[in-house]
Amino acid sequence: MGIFLFYALIGLFKRPFRFREVVKQVYFIGAGSLPVIFFTALSSGMVLGLQGYYSLNKFGAEGMLGSAVALTLIMELGPVLTALMVAGRAGSAMCAEIGIMRISEQVDALECMAIDPFRYLISPKFLAMLISLPLLTAVFDVVGIWGGYLAGVKLMGVNSGAFFFGMEQSVTNHEIRLGVIKSFVFALLIVWICTGRGYFVQKIRGAGFGAESVSKVTTQAVVMSSISVLIFDYLLTAVLL
Repeated sequence: MGIFLFYALIGLFKRPFRFREVVKQVYFIGAGSLPVIFFTALSSGMVLGLQGYYSLNKFGAEGMLGSAVALTLIMELGPVLTALMVAGRAGSAMCAEIGIMRISEQVDALECMAIDPFRYLISPKFLAMLISLPLLTAVFDVVGIWGGYLAGVKLMGVNSGAFFFGMEQSVTNHEIRLGVIKSFVFALLIVWICTGRGYFVQKIRGAGFGAESVSKVTTQAVVMSSISVLIFDYLLTAVLL
């Protein structure tokens, strides 16, 4: 997998550059994931607004609701939930696509034609994921904060000015930088694991190179990438916070 990552990153700098394929993958990963990201962010933000209100109300600190919602989304829930949603939707699709191409010998055909499969197949997906996931995380943060605003201000009656003032005072460049770094690391983990599992799809005992092998590596890819996101979320928080 380390060698796979090395060749995939090297493929980003090889000519000719597949700009159209990168745009296609950005559309698939980014634009295609917007609906699920939007509804996940809205529901998460509203839940944070309600739970934060009831928790802060016990101490008479409802004015800090905006700060609590914004910091939780920007540093933690935004990058993590976005990564998990993208891994389940786009990561599984990438793994299955490459796995099918491997078992149908399309990857071998590219090598026979002296076409680098990493530059042709893998590297555009790497670049598209590194572009899309941070942008989706930003969308998640904005929508989630407005969801917290709807729940806290419009439903529970928290002062609107206090909500945004607390958020403005507590959110600094350090918190935003932490969320951005997390999103880039999670993007690399997802595309690395999902494309790698598809590329190295192994023959399953008694099943051959068929649909069962692709389905199993796809499941493995989603599970492994999700666990990796959660592990690295803790590590990055412990190191960078």
